[in-house]
Amino acid sequence: MTNEGTPEIFPLAAEFPAANREDWLKLVTTALKGAPFEKLTSRTYDELSIEPLYARDPNAAPIPGRAAGAPWQVLARVDHPDAAAANAEARHEIANGATGLSLVFNNGIGSYGYGIEPFADALARVFETIDTSTLAVEFDLGWNDDVARRLGDWTERSRLSTARDLRFGLDPIGTMAAAGGSASPWAETASSFATAIAGLKRRGFAGPFAAADARPVHDAGGSEAQELGFALAVATAYLRALEAAGLDIDDARAAIFFRLAVDADQLLSIAKLRALRLLWARVEEACGLAPKPVIVSATTAWRMLTRRDPWVNLLRTTVAVFSAGLGGADAVIVLPFTAALGLPDRFARRLARNTQLVLLEEANLAKVADPAAGSGAMGDLTGQLCRAAWALFQEIEAAGGAGAAIEKGIIQEKVAAVRLAREAAVATRRDPLTGTSEFPHLAELPVAVLDVAPANAAAAQRKITFAMLPRIRLSERYERLRDASDRTLAASGQRPKVFLATLGTPADFTARATFAKNFFEAGGIEAPPSDAFATRDDMVAAFRASGAALACLCSSDKIYETEAAEAARALSAAGARPIYLAGRGGRLESALKEAGVAGFIYSGCDALAVLGEAHRALGVG
Repeated sequence: MTNEGTPEIFPLAAEFPAANREDWLKLVTTALKGAPFEKLTSRTYDELSIEPLYARDPNAAPIPGRAAGAPWQVLARVDHPDAAAANAEARHEIANGATGLSLVFNNGIGSYGYGIEPFADALARVFETIDTSTLAVEFDLGWNDDVARRLGDWTERSRLSTARDLRFGLDPIGTMAAAGGSASPWAETASSFATAIAGLKRRGFAGPFAAADARPVHDAGGSEAQELGFALAVATAYLRALEAAGLDIDDARAAIFFRLAVDADQLLSIAKLRALRLLWARVEEACGLAPKPVIVSATTAWRMLTRRDPWVNLLRTTVAVFSAGLGGADAVIVLPFTAALGLPDRFARRLARNTQLVLLEEANLAKVADPAAGSGAMGDLTGQLCRAAWALFQEIEAAGGAGAAIEKGIIQEKVAAVRLAREAAVATRRDPLTGTSEFPHLAELPVAVLDVAPANAAAAQRKITFAMLPRIRLSERYERLRDASDRTLAASGQRPKVFLATLGTPADFTARATFAKNFFEAGGIEAPPSDAFATRDDMVAAFRASGAALACLCSSDKIYETEAAEAARALSAAGARPIYLAGRGGRLESALKEAGVAGFIYSGCDALAVLGEAHRALGVG
């Protein structure tokens, strides 16, 4: 305190010299020990660069979107196939903090196996006794000509016309992309699409009516720029269809909203949402319109969910909601953490809902409009995404627009290339999946889901077919290996097992033994820990007593020089098949293979290929 009683101000780090980029670069150069600086730059699947350090952008301005202080809509997913049960869940969600509902139909793009049937009686039953006047309601409907024609009647019968916000979510192009076919080409469907929306407008519905949904691309493993380019092209196609049907261009613009998936990549999810608004504003300007903030609905990503150690999904979805909130989403839908296992129960839905409520009401994430504005990293990444997405958008437009590009397979081919790259990164664990490919837990307890069979989606009428955008989860191939291990356990009482042949002292082998345990157990192959062995005979005796057929040598490079080949020969003589070594073979590789080592496991190797070979050697299927 000063003599006048006024608190003194102590600037943070005032006694330290001011740092600058040059000082930082000197420290980095020393730490890299001659390695190129580019080693610190990462690249996305769009080949966008993310630098290790950015300066603040002093000229940045917030991107117009959700107003500062305005919370996003907390939309609870309603997808129970039984309309009465769906009604009960909807009422429970609203009573416990949800400010809106995402009504998932069984043919919707985000149905993921469950959803209500698209019939008037079902819709009326779902909303029975629910006061919709204070709710936001968003349909995940996809597209069906007959449903689109009847939608107005159904909506009025269910009293949904009183909803505060009602987004119909008609999306014929997204539906045909996900289905790999359609009843008619987009050039013909465009007319019935526009007619359905015109009919809803005549009934007095305000919309928006059409969803430009990027989830088919995300669910198929696509990149962020591909999602944005696709969504932008779809929205532009809808603009053209509505204007051709006689709607004023401003009314056509107001009829469209966007849906994006957000995942556990925080930086890219935030940048993607920001970039979408900038890209759409550019389309609006090209149409002679003054840009207005468009409604953007965000859903946590399907492809990141895992069936194994599903509790980790809570962390993934929390990061995704955080990103959606900071990125300016107007509405957020959270897939419950057990969604990949079946129809989530009330407990899983409560966690999904409360993830949003805690971030809104306790973390106050909605208090600032576009908090990423001014961040050099976010500004640069947003700009790179805009340029990459715009280039793809132009390519799609040159091919005849979104509908034609899907029918020609142009988008599917580009997405497939990225999907293959993602799958390779997952196989080599360059993109780790916590609880699945990294830190697996073989003794995990099952989690509860409802005993409800997946909904029977109506078979799509397809007069034309083309490559589809498949729906994937990145963890599926590891899960298949774990499932095979579970079947072996159920049939024999034991899992497939690998013996960790530790050489030297714990200081020599602990790091690689830990690596090997995680590696093999990611494929359901149990790896009990081993202690140091006093003699080679003790190690062989322990192997024989273990009941394992596989063995993996674990130690340091120095110990491998003198002991690995002999240990491999001893294990081979004892019947170990195959034998692996934790580490790279290096100059010893030929000698080690001659001694009986069949393969090497190390950071960056194709774990799925090695684990598959091990399953085949053990006869696990």
